[in-house]
Order: sequence, then structure tokens, then C-alpha cells
Amino acid sequence: MVGRGDRGVATVWTAVAACALCAVFGLVLVLGQVVAARHRAGGAADLAALAAADRALWGEAEACAAAGRVVVAQGAELVGCRIEGEEAEVTARVVRGRYAPEVRARAGPAPLPPGLLPEGPPLFGSGAAARGSVRPDQRLPDLRLSDLRLPKLSPSGPRPPGPRLSGPFVPEVGASGRGGLP
Repeated sequence: MVGRGDRGVATVWTAVAACALCAVFGLVLVLGQVVAARHRAGGAADLAALAAADRALWGEAEACAAAGRVVVAQGAELVGCRIEGEEAEVTARVVRGRYAPEVRARAGPAPLPPGLLPEGPPLFGSGAAARGSVRPDQRLPDLRLSDLRLPKLSPSGPRPPGPRLSGPFVPEVGASGRGGLP
């Protein structure tokens, strides 16, 4: 009776393959939970940093309170909040089972493009405005719109990039008042 020892081997291999597939499936589910928690924490931190930066000039307590409300509304918890000038740095954490990823986000005003402000001495003493250390109680110098170097646009001058609205896609208002429709 040669070959009788191989009987039932396919059942064993099928069981091993099923166990391996279940292990891989479980690993994918765990990784999915980790990634989802990380993304939720990142979204909460981003929104909270924007809220804190919006309230930065009202003081750190008000800015961090606004960040805390946003973080809680996103299903996370506020780990840290710091305000420097007009910039906010917020850290949020989402707890999902054994995983608790923390994400830090920063938000603040965009820097002015070079050449927009007039030449001359800095607005506040030693360049404090450029470093972002301007306090809300400081008085800004009187600036006129003519002091800013804004690009001049004329009807015959260069147009901003993007699609031009002309041709058959732009309805004209005719005598009927119905946007050029017959």
C-alpha cells in the first residue's frame, strides 16, 4: 500500500491557506483602523489650527478654546495648543482601541508677496511685523491704497490666467430678457 500516506493532505493545505488568508485579512483591518484614526486626527488638527489662527488676535485662551470646540466636534481630543503671534500650532489625538495617533498642525496668515508694501523702514521698529511678533494692541501706521504696489489691470492689458468666457457659451441678454434664449 504505497501512497496511502498522502490521503487527506489537500484538506490540511486548504485549512492552512484559510488560516493564512484570515490572518492577512485581520492585518488589513488593523492597518485600516490605524490609517483611519490617523486621518481623523489629522483632519481635526487641521481644522482646529485654522480655528485657533482665526482667533489668535483675541488671545491664546480664546483661540485655544475655539480649537478645543472644533477638535471635540471632530471626535478627537485636544493635546496641545500654542499661539505665537498670528500663528497657531495645535496637536490632536484620536483614540481607536489600542491606537492613539497624535497629529500636529500649524496655521496662520500667508506671507505678503515681495514688493507689495512700500520700500522703507519696517512697520514696527526692528522688523517685528516680518517676524510675526506684532501685538494686537499696537497701532498700525496709516497706509493709503496708493502706497501699495498693486498690479494695474486695463481692459487691453494682460488678462489673468484661466478660461475666457466668450463665444456661444456666454448668453447675451436680448430684448426678451431671457438671457439670449429665443
